[in-house]
Amino acid sequence: MAYDDTNIFARILRGEIPNDTVAENDHALAFRDIAPKAPSHVLVIPKGAYVAFDDFAANASEAEIAGFMRLCAQVCAMEGVSLDRGQGFRAITNAGRDGVQEVPHFHLHILGGAVMGPMIGARD
Repeated sequence: MAYDDTNIFARILRGEIPNDTVAENDHALAFRDIAPKAPSHVLVIPKGAYVAFDDFAANASEAEIAGFMRLCAQVCAMEGVSLDRGQGFRAITNAGRDGVQEVPHFHLHILGGAVMGPMIGARD
């Protein structure tokens, strides 16, 4: 799947759409989800044009991967959900149609502040 630079996260990165920024570094941006599913629900996105997790993992530079992961850790600490400051969190990324990915730009959801319940619902 080719990267579509008109997706909402690309537009956020270009400053065309406002966001509620939580943290940022040279390689990633973290902001609050507009439809939170937990008391703390932050999205972390790379600044590079990556469609999904596998694209990012295979093609991002070491600096991009490290910057992204470090920002994820910083967000967990800032939100008080990291294991040394809170009771834990769930990190989720969706990919493609079967993964129910809504925005074709790799992003990681960090959810915490409450018990998250089962991993997935029952399959039919």
